[in-house]
Amino acid sequence: MSGANILFIVVGGIAILIGLVMLATSLRNRDGDQRKHTALLMVGMMVLAFGLILAGFAIAYATTDPYDFNEGTGQ
Repeated sequence: MSGANILFIVVGGIAILIGLVMLATSLRNRDGDQRKHTALLMVGMMVLAFGLILAGFAIAYATTDPYDFNEGTGQ
């Protein structure tokens, strides 16, 4: 695994943690402004999804072999 892959996994993991904290904060504190909590909920979900996609693609890239188009049978 290269240094860039490790960086992507670390950044993805941090984004996942930040997204989870934002979601928990949004769901726990419902006593104030409703728009603020709705925005925090949406941003938390987007950051969490970004982290999952970033880390997932970095792991998939590191663990799979590249596909060679030239090794298949032609018609």
